[in-house]
Amino acid sequence: MTAKQILDSFSQTLIQDERILNPQERQLLVSLLENTKAPGSNPEIQSAVTATIARSVGETVAQRAFALIGGSIVEKILAGTSNLTGSHRLVDLIAGEKTTKPPHSPQPPEPSPDEKPPTDPKPSPPPLPGPMPPGGERVQEPVQSSVSRHGPVTASNMLGMENQLCVVMDEFLGQQELEELICYALEHEAEFQNSEVLSPNASGGVIDYEHRRSRVLMDLGKHQEVILKRIRCVLQKVLDRLGIEEFPVVRTEAQITASNDGDFFRPHTDSGQETVTSRRIAFVYFFHREPRQFSGGELRLHDPRGNAQTSSYQSIIPQHNQIVFFPCSVLHEITQVECQSQAFADSRFTLNGWLHR
Repeated sequence: MTAKQILDSFSQTLIQDERILNPQERQLLVSLLENTKAPGSNPEIQSAVTATIARSVGETVAQRAFALIGGSIVEKILAGTSNLTGSHRLVDLIAGEKTTKPPHSPQPPEPSPDEKPPTDPKPSPPPLPGPMPPGGERVQEPVQSSVSRHGPVTASNMLGMENQLCVVMDEFLGQQELEELICYALEHEAEFQNSEVLSPNASGGVIDYEHRRSRVLMDLGKHQEVILKRIRCVLQKVLDRLGIEEFPVVRTEAQITASNDGDFFRPHTDSGQETVTSRRIAFVYFFHREPRQFSGGELRLHDPRGNAQTSSYQSIIPQHNQIVFFPCSVLHEITQVECQSQAFADSRFTLNGWLHR
């Protein structure tokens, strides 16, 4: 069974469950969708309205379905613990009983000092239940203390809590928009330039290979307006989640960044220099050819109460067609990318930029 067949079957099951959508809600949706097909309507407006309705329905259905699934899981756990005593037994039930190794069991050999440990895949913490609905958002889990919490974060294991480091949204662009963006980046390979960094000792940007290595494309063509239009649609929700007051966006910056084997960006903020103090919100949209041909390149966000050496951080693993929003004042970095082919087309690509107030 293909992924589409699985999704279609799952959707059919959900729409028949009145706990997910009651008859009145279904009828309302039918009426709304019929009104979008009125004769003479602008096709682009029809498509935008339909997409907005789809995202809203997806978020509502996902929330209700997750609640039902979670309730069912809790009931099963409670039923299974009736003959167990002690909280540690409940932990064993959830995590799964661990098999005790027999005495003198053989141990795996220790890696030699010269042996390079594998870089992919990386361990990740257990995800929270439920997949991300298209266009849905997760908010970065708060860093509780200065004790290091160094672990990868994906959209499926972030907690929906306010006033946090970042907001992550999956399936941000439509499939055609995404494919056109990939083609655009590959067709303009010759126009990518070495990335620069801002320096207080220079009037403009400077190349500093000790601090940053990557290549950027400043001319995004139509794709800049495509992604900015989508960002404008979700900006209020992003600001609410980050606990930032609404502000007038007076200017925007955007660029495409290609990171290949050995590329990185050391810890920095995006509004620390005098020329960019008006930057308020940063966004990083991930895209790449599939299957992914690189590892690393994680976006690492540091606890603002510390610094790059002592603070806790969370690492966001690049996911295709995913966008991350965070305040420009947050200390962050890009970990080193490993790409065995070193081919430009296999790079870690981002469409990243800033909103100025």
